Amino acid sequence: MENKYRSLDELPLALRVEDLMPILGIGRNTAYELVRSGQIRSIKIGRQIRVPRDAVAEFLGRN
Repeated sequence: MENKYRSLDELPLALRVEDLMPILGIGRNTAYELVRSGQIRSIKIGRQIRVPRDAVAEFLGRN
């Protein structure tokens, strides 16, 4: 999966978990595990999981 964003400012306000994969250079299972474990803050809208853009920045700042 290709990363189409050059900076955090270009990211949408809420990302799908699959969008994290190219941004962080991780696989699907790892992306879902980061969300499931709470390492990356997320919100659930119906059955869908969304990750706020600032949660990605927080995660990158901590690691």
